[in-house]
Amino acid sequence: MIAVTVVLALLAALSNASASVLQRRAAVEQPDEGTGAGAAGRRLLQLLRRPSWLAGAGLLALSSLLQAGALATGSLSLVQPLLAAELLFTLAVGSVVFRRRPDGRTWLAFAALAVGLALFLLAAAPSPGRPTAPPEAWLLGGCGALGAVVVLVAVSRPVRGAARAALLGLASAVSFATTAALMKEAVGRLAIGPEAMFTHWSLYATAGAGLVAFLLLQSALSAGSLTASQPALTLGDALTSVVLGWVLFDETIHLGLRVIPEVIGVVLIGAGSIGLAHAQSAGQDWDTSVPDRPPDRNGRRAPAPRRP
Repeated sequence: MIAVTVVLALLAALSNASASVLQRRAAVEQPDEGTGAGAAGRRLLQLLRRPSWLAGAGLLALSSLLQAGALATGSLSLVQPLLAAELLFTLAVGSVVFRRRPDGRTWLAFAALAVGLALFLLAAAPSPGRPTAPPEAWLLGGCGALGAVVVLVAVSRPVRGAARAALLGLASAVSFATTAALMKEAVGRLAIGPEAMFTHWSLYATAGAGLVAFLLLQSALSAGSLTASQPALTLGDALTSVVLGWVLFDETIHLGLRVIPEVIGVVLIGAGSIGLAHAQSAGQDWDTSVPDRPPDRNGRRAPAPRRP
């Protein structure tokens, strides 16, 4: 059963990374037309006509199913560290899609983030708690997550570039973590019977939270480079899941001697974040333009559109 959980979680991470890269490519091809709900709606309608965006949306839906399967067969403390592999998958898939390799410092920074996060979560190893959460716990956890998303979106509005992408990526991460918690609640009720799951509010709240997370992800991908948004998305998702696991499902973090690897993990995360800030690709070099288009009948190559 553990092997099934590992395979499903890694496939979910790969699918998530591929979705981000493909939808980032669509965002690069589609010029930004300003801010506001009207501009965002028009942009989304234009993106719906791009095959790369549609493929990314399909992979995002697939990753949700894979994550649900992983959560059904394994604990949150096992699934979330494995999802940190999404950081490295993003660079690997992105280098193929954009035909540009991120520099070595970026690879090293992403690796430090992924290893640090996995080390911290594996050492903390939240103990399995209750399969479902009481209403009062959902009131606390749900209001906290909603408040965090509102604050992050509000703070992101006056800023631009990498900062905006990181803030919106973090807001999307909180939303995705909440979606995963709601999904775990729904799956936990499936043990009672299908009727218990389909008649409970958590299943439908999962769809609503997932839609919010999806829209925030599109905004993050449009705001700036994957180098800015993806670490915030992956790290925020995993760490928020740990907090929600404690608040909702009574999962507890191990301390004692495990504090040592936990501290090492935090140090690696900090080092990776600092390294990423100084990496050349943090200047949005490797994923801010689409690959050159194929030559026409006369052998001329039309330049690919570029984002500022």
